[in-house]
Amino acid sequence: MAFWWPLLVLAAAYALCRVLLFLIPPTVPSMEVDASDVMEEVNQNKEDSFIYVPRKGKAAQTDMVRCYEPATMKYLGYFPALTPDEVQEHVAQARKAQEIWAKSSFKQRRQFLRILLKYILEHQDLICEISSRDTGKTMVDASLGEIMTTCEKIHWLLDEGEKWLKPEYRSCGRSMLHKTAKVEFYPLGVIGAIVSWNYPFHNVFNPMLAAVFSGNAAVIKVSEHASWSGCFYSRIIQAALLAVGAPDNLVHIVTGFAETGQALVSSVDKIIFVGSPGVGRMIMQKASETLIPVTLELGGKDAFIVCEDVDLPNVVQVAVRAALQSSGQNCAGAERFYVHKDIYPTFVSRVVKIIKSISVGPPLSGRYDMGAICMIEHSERLQNLVNDALDKGAEIAVRGSFGNLGEDAVDQFFPPTVLVNVNHTMKIMQEEAFGPILPIMKFSSDEEVIQLANDSKYGLGCAVFSGNQKRAIKIASQLHCGVAAINDFASSYMCQSLPFGGVKDSGFGRFAGVEGLRACCLVKAVVEDRWWPYVKTMIPKPIQYPVSENGFAFQQLLVETLYGISVWDRLQSLVNLLKMISEQKSPITRRKSSLLAVVPKAQVWWGSGSEQDSIYLNVKRPLEPVLILESEDRNRRCKPWIRFSPA
Repeated sequence: MAFWWPLLVLAAAYALCRVLLFLIPPTVPSMEVDASDVMEEVNQNKEDSFIYVPRKGKAAQTDMVRCYEPATMKYLGYFPALTPDEVQEHVAQARKAQEIWAKSSFKQRRQFLRILLKYILEHQDLICEISSRDTGKTMVDASLGEIMTTCEKIHWLLDEGEKWLKPEYRSCGRSMLHKTAKVEFYPLGVIGAIVSWNYPFHNVFNPMLAAVFSGNAAVIKVSEHASWSGCFYSRIIQAALLAVGAPDNLVHIVTGFAETGQALVSSVDKIIFVGSPGVGRMIMQKASETLIPVTLELGGKDAFIVCEDVDLPNVVQVAVRAALQSSGQNCAGAERFYVHKDIYPTFVSRVVKIIKSISVGPPLSGRYDMGAICMIEHSERLQNLVNDALDKGAEIAVRGSFGNLGEDAVDQFFPPTVLVNVNHTMKIMQEEAFGPILPIMKFSSDEEVIQLANDSKYGLGCAVFSGNQKRAIKIASQLHCGVAAINDFASSYMCQSLPFGGVKDSGFGRFAGVEGLRACCLVKAVVEDRWWPYVKTMIPKPIQYPVSENGFAFQQLLVETLYGISVWDRLQSLVNLLKMISEQKSPITRRKSSLLAVVPKAQVWWGSGSEQDSIYLNVKRPLEPVLILESEDRNRRCKPWIRFSPA
């Protein structure tokens, strides 16, 4: 007992020290970011703060990106649409900086993350307001989709990032027991990202954090619909990099249109794209010219499945949030609702009650539950989807109301809409809507709902609700998608240790989690000697060049020794293998200029080679008792040749 007491005391002291270290906050310096030119009060006093009236139809690309508030159409300013040469210059600058940053320590990288985290926590209102003004979302939607997700990613990288980038040792297999096998992770170089507008803060920080923490540089093209906010968020990144002494030009934000994006794809070492399937295919085609790795997140048509045994009041609230978060402009938003027939009427009536209470309007002009639609003319597309469903037999159960919008209000708002009696012949159940529409369809059995949920060209995520968790898990396991939430919605994305991505038209590759972090790396397999220099690799005698006559027989025995089905098979092969090796050791001895050889009984005669005299042995088969031969080449110093030719 006396032996254990010191160990227990040491263990308790160690645990206490860990607790105290946990309670002591790390020293994180504050940083200042100039936001004077983006404050709403300042902009309202500017002479150029006018109402922006965009052109109808697809506007011609120009040399500048004009920015405006979707909810009010107030003009925010403009940014240059960079040319291909300008993009290449940005990438070249980032590449030089990355060569320095690749040698940085994880301690320095973690400090960069802590400084960012501290600024985010202290300036949540500013970050959310910038996002709200540039995309039309409410402050609550911005906090959920921009702040929480980004803080969660930073915390995961702080806690586990270094662990997953260190060499990972793997099993070495039976044939390499004298070796150690490991995987090493090195920065790729410059990570390019082309991101969407729906979450401008998180969509910039998400690829940047993974790229910079893994030792890369990042060049990110922000959407032309969210360039104003993206360029401000760049200031936060630059200030944090400066605070930790990172090299200049490590992270770049570029603005522009399709030409700018194409130039970025052609210049970087990996591209991450968040957007539509059509543009994703063009990204792949361009990336094929330089054969760089591609990660595509192309949206979805997520199924929201509700079985008859659920806690209905709770599930209804989750369903409405899943559909209306960020005005439905959510990659992982619920777009198809399947409700069991036994609770279908009750579910619909509860959803209708909530929708009636929701007000829509400019998010910073009052207390509104839902904001604006970001893209020009997207409201018209949403109405076309509703009209198609109505023409095919669907009905509108309820539509939300607008608050304080005059008759001349901009066409950037769409009321939350609930559709019933829908089916899969309707476009609303097949095409990604990206808007605040809830099409609700009934089902009768688990088998039917699985078939319905899989009847989609998309495969990003799903949410399955049931009072029986095993039942929900069983249903989700049969859905062809990349992420699944059991009795919840989009919870997998808040677990930043998990990869995020889909299948089919939702894209491929993963960002977030271990897989996303390592996807920013050159993955190198390394094998080295376990007991160097005492045990070294040597080619076995039978298969050394020139290969002996029984070389293949040796290989057969070696394979059977290593991989035989049973232990007895492997032991028997090992005995035969050792016997063969021992027979190989006896035959040949050399003394000065003489050759002593043990060969099968043979006919021997002198001949002439192309360069030197040779002994030719004509071996008779089958082998007979051996005959020892000795001969000398007294005229030349070179060793005689022995050539075997079968009879």
